Amino acid sequence: MSAIIHLVQGLWVTFRRSLPRPVTVQYPEERPHIYPRYRGRHVLNRHPDGLEKCVGCALCAAACPTGAIYVEAAENTDTERHSQGERYARVYQVNMLRCIFCGFCQEACPTGALTLSSDFELAGYTRADEIYSKERLLVPQPEGR
Repeated sequence: MSAIIHLVQGLWVTFRRSLPRPVTVQYPEERPHIYPRYRGRHVLNRHPDGLEKCVGCALCAAACPTGAIYVEAAENTDTERHSQGERYARVYQVNMLRCIFCGFCQEACPTGALTLSSDFELAGYTRADEIYSKERLLVPQPEGR
C-alpha cells in the first residue's frame, strides 16, 4: 500500500512541474525585477561639496581578479583640487567587457568612492563603447558648483 502512495506522490510532483509557467519577460514594455543586492554598472561618487571621493590609491585595480580597472594617479595642487586627498585619479577606466561584477573593487575602496549601481542596460555597439572612462563613471556635479 505504501508503494502505491509513493508512486502517486511522485507522479503528482511530475504532473505539477509539467504545467507551463511564464518565464519570458517582454523586456522593453515590461521591466524585470531587479534584486536589491544586484551589482551593475560602476559609479564614482562625489562628496557633497563636489570633490571626487576617489584618491587614486588603485586598491580597486589591485583587487580586481580580471584586471578590468586601470587607475593612474596624479597629485592635487592648491590651484587645481579634484579630491580631498593628496592625490586623485587622473585616469580611471573600467573595461566592462572584462568585468565579472564580483564587487571586490567596491569592497576594497577605502573612501567609498566606487559603488556598483543597479543599472543593467550596458549594451554597446563597439568595443570602445565598453571602456568606461572617468567622465562616464563620475556622478554629475551638484547644481551651483
